[in-house]
Amino acid sequence: MRNISDVIEQYLKSILHESPNGLIEIQRNDLADHFSCVPSQINYVISTRFTLEKGYLVESKRGGGGYIRIRRIDLPQYSALHTHLHQTIGDTIDQTVAEGLIYQLEEARVLTKREANMMRAAVSREALMVKLPYRDELRARLMKAMLISLLGK
Repeated sequence: MRNISDVIEQYLKSILHESPNGLIEIQRNDLADHFSCVPSQINYVISTRFTLEKGYLVESKRGGGGYIRIRRIDLPQYSALHTHLHQTIGDTIDQTVAEGLIYQLEEARVLTKREANMMRAAVSREALMVKLPYRDELRARLMKAMLISLLGK
């Protein structure tokens, strides 16, 4: 017998699969009513089963007109590129290595000049004003999130 989290996950994946643009918008309370569960159960399912690592981007807006938006990200089949990015970024990345990687991707025309400049600005020391080693961890997370978004379909 499947638990409620599995049922909610399968439901969300099925409507996401049926969506022509790979994107769904849901109301947390409506979904909780549909499954006769508490809204925090919906939060749990989304935060544990719809992560960047699993190929999903999740946005949410709280309040009366709030929503949860889930988008499926299909990474390209460039296994060499994927392996290189995974090995280079890891759990931490310093600014020099991050900028080198951005340069490589721009030179290979994987990123446009504008995308590369935006990434450089987002991962710079000036933008990430936290102490080491947290800065390098945050930079790695940002790099992964931006690359997943940019390299998706």
